[in-house]
Amino acid sequence: MTFTSFETILYQHLTPFFERHQFVLLPEKKQYRRITDTGFQNVMLLPAFYDSETVLAIRFGCRNNQVEQIAQQFLTNQAISRPDANTLIVPIGQFHDFHFVRFSIHSEEELVAACQQIERFFNTTGFGFLAASCTLPDLDRLLNAYPDQPCQFVYNQMHRCYKGLITARLNHNAHFEGLINRYRHLLIHQTQNPYEQIHFERLIAYLHHYSAN
Repeated sequence: MTFTSFETILYQHLTPFFERHQFVLLPEKKQYRRITDTGFQNVMLLPAFYDSETVLAIRFGCRNNQVEQIAQQFLTNQAISRPDANTLIVPIGQFHDFHFVRFSIHSEEELVAACQQIERFFNTTGFGFLAASCTLPDLDRLLNAYPDQPCQFVYNQMHRCYKGLITARLNHNAHFEGLINRYRHLLIHQTQNPYEQIHFERLIAYLHHYSAN
């Protein structure tokens, strides 16, 4: 299959399914997106094309605008990506009841079968996870329940330090001060870049004086 035919078949099969759940296809961003009161939920379709196969990776997650409006002031992302930044982003293979990290596809029949598995996953697990992950209490639990361990719901563990701390502050987490020390320690071990540490200290100072009004 060519790049164009692969994406045409992929979207033809998945778009009616996701539209029934109020997700809109954004082909230029290679994702389905559902707007929520706090931001958005999305499902990313990431194909990689090789000579004899196409490898399809699926990631999904959500954005909380309140968290991201603060985080993106201190992270070093390019400005063009800031409106699209996820707060949580999870590969589909991260879940114990799904057997593929990514799909290896060689034919239209295999692509159709992959679409059917994707639909089953979201019906049984994916949509439920999204429904239970987008509010501030949900995010606080997912990001901060085990601060000394890597968080499976964030691709970049340095970003976890920022977003975990922001979420804790916005959710009035009683362990906020303790999380500052833990994430400061983690950040030092994750990067020796002094500018990163300066940005993080600026975030801490900002959060100490933050008021949501």
